[in-house]
Amino acid sequence: MNDNSGKLICVATCWGVGLLAGAFAGVGLMVLGGWSLVQGVFAGGLMSVGLGALLSLSVCRPMAGPVMPGTAGVRPGTVGATTAPAPKATSEKAPAAPVAAPAAPAAAPAPAAAPASAEGSRPVTLDGPRGGKADDLKKIKGVGPKMEAMLNGMGFYHFDQVAAWSGDEVAWVDQNLEGFKGRVSRDNWVEQAKLLAGGGDTEFSRKVDKGGVY
Repeated sequence: MNDNSGKLICVATCWGVGLLAGAFAGVGLMVLGGWSLVQGVFAGGLMSVGLGALLSLSVCRPMAGPVMPGTAGVRPGTVGATTAPAPKATSEKAPAAPVAAPAAPAAAPAPAAAPASAEGSRPVTLDGPRGGKADDLKKIKGVGPKMEAMLNGMGFYHFDQVAAWSGDEVAWVDQNLEGFKGRVSRDNWVEQAKLLAGGGDTEFSRKVDKGGVY
């Protein structure tokens, strides 16, 4: 078998290995990676071409035969052959590595909500309960008889007043509850008051109704 036949067999084998590896890669991407048929075939084809070309260039390159002393460049058995000039180095370039796509810029963090001022703003108050009858503010968890009297003295008599407090207003009330600072935020008065103002109840308000609290 001459050198040309051996090289052709080598190239065909390399391309066969490349095609087989590409087919396995494409099927693996479709089955395990959830790729579509077109994506799997395209990726497998690229891998087949790249691997086949790489194997052909690296495995099937012609190798120099043994050289007899005094007859550089002449294979054994060739008598009187003149020294053949060394073949010129090929200037074939290896396939360039794919350039990675630039990473997408990270999304800018959303601006934080402005915190309520430490002093806050005073909520709207009443001179007295509407219709002469105040709501039972003790149904709000965290409001006892003493706290209810303090709230009434500040002008708060009804659930809907507490339910309407904004963040700044909650901060103001928290700062002005003598001996109970921060109670509004800790016990979530606004959320409780919204339920009670709408005619609903809470687990705590049901206990108050049954007389098992105060």
